[in-house]
Parts: sequence; structure tokens; C-alpha cells
Amino acid sequence: MAKYGKRFRKIPVDGRFNCPNRDGTKGKGGCIYCSNEAFSPAYCRENEDISVQLTNGLRFNAGKYRDETFNIAYFQSYTNTYSSLKDLKIKYEKALSTPGISGIAISTRPDCLEEEVMDYLAMLSESYYVVVEIGIESCFNSTLEKMNRRHDFETTLHTLEELRHRKLMVCGHIVLGFPGESDEMILEEATVLSRLPLQILKIHQLQILKNTTMAEWYRLNPDDFRLFSKEEYIDLIISFLERLNPVIYIERLVAEVPPRYLEVSPWQNTPVESIIQQIENTMIARNTWQGRLSES
Repeated sequence: MAKYGKRFRKIPVDGRFNCPNRDGTKGKGGCIYCSNEAFSPAYCRENEDISVQLTNGLRFNAGKYRDETFNIAYFQSYTNTYSSLKDLKIKYEKALSTPGISGIAISTRPDCLEEEVMDYLAMLSESYYVVVEIGIESCFNSTLEKMNRRHDFETTLHTLEELRHRKLMVCGHIVLGFPGESDEMILEEATVLSRLPLQILKIHQLQILKNTTMAEWYRLNPDDFRLFSKEEYIDLIISFLERLNPVIYIERLVAEVPPRYLEVSPWQNTPVESIIQQIENTMIARNTWQGRLSES
């Protein structure tokens, strides 16, 4: 907002990518919590043409929001660097040539960024807004293994350093509440993330989505899961933010999917905006802020 004088808005686009954790290259079945369908708007699934998807998304937002925005094509579903450089160029440049689109955000895995792809993105960032979104998910290898991520945290560290070297903007994804992770472990992650070359962070509470391996696990052994109450999550996220480097921008504090995709809904479908407001109000009441306890 301060840099461009208007709000940012991401327009999801499905580039019809696959994932090495689904096609057998690294594994099959994907991460046990993953359900791309839950995060993909209908207009992405209905048309393969990238420009048509984005135009439909822009039209939808124009009818819903009245403010002027800086629109970003958001390659969200699956692993959006998992293809040949030639194919990536075609898809990214098709998105950037769509009227009304001023940049791209590319969601991917830390083990799916070849050097030539990072070099190309660095070149692209000289003319456009480009952000690479890395699925960190957890800083603990034991959790990554249980979630069937098929990469370790050391791979994430290496990739983040390669992106930093190319001066690319990076957004990290982290999920709070995986089975086996205590509050102390989660707060430790805030300290670890604070030292990484991240400009932006997305924080998600764990959601158990239907038709996933995790949903099956939950049905068989619900006691393995700690699903935060709304009040517990607000307390935890505030403690997390207090330990997080204050220079990291927060893009998301709470995850949201349509209720029909949820195996269990512990917050009774409370609107995300309401939870964010409660987080802000509680921080003000406690006279605290992001980075208050940061070691960075």
C-alpha cells in the first residue's frame, strides 16, 4: 500500500501443474493434509486458459470490491515451478500480459526450484513485481516426515539462501498445530523463521480437510490432534508474533476454506475478519506487538 498507493489483491490462477509428491517422482498421494480443490476458485477449474481465468477473477473482484487495487496473478494450485523452463515462461508471461495484472506470485516447494528457473525469475523481477511463495510448513524434520513432505528443512534453508542471493522477494508458508508439535515447539519456530531471508510470512492454523489422508488419520485417532479453540489460537498467535522478527510482513494470520471441505470445524465457521480483529484488539489491550520478544 505504501509503495504502490493501492491495495494488493491476488487473483488465483491454475497453471495445470502437477507435484513431484503426487506423480511418483518423490512420492504418491501428496502431503497428507493437502487438498488443492479447497483453495481453488471455480473459475480456475472451469477454464484452462490463463488469461481467461485471470479476466474472470478480475471481473469477480470488481463486482465484490470497489477499491482500486494492484492485481497479482497468483499461481497457487500444486507446485508452480514443476515444469520445464520453456513451459514456465509461456505461462508466467501469459499471466503478466493479461490486462489488469501487474505481477505474479508463485507458490512452490523448496525442492522444486532449479537454478535456471530462479535466474529467470530474478530477471523477470527487474520489470515486474515477483514473489516466490515457499511451502516451509514446519521447521522440524520429524513433522515434515509425518506429513509426507518428502523434503527436509535443510532443503528449505538452501533454497531460501539461493533466492536471497538473487534478491528475489520470498513469502514463507507455515502451519501451526501439526500433530506432535507442542506450543514450545511452535514458538521456537518463530525464532527460527526470524533468522531466515523472508520478507513475507503466511501463517495457517492446521485444518483437517475432507478426502485427505489426514482426515482418515483423524477419524481413526482423533486424540492425536490438538485442534485449537479460537481463544487458544489467539493466545498462541500473539505469542508467536511477539517472537517474530518485526521486519517480516504478515500476509495471513488465519486460514480459511469453504466449510464444505472441512472434516471438522472447531471454530463454528467464525469469519476470518472477526478473528483477525480479535487478535489485533487483544494485542492492543496487552500493549504488545510483533517482535516485542524477538531475538533478531
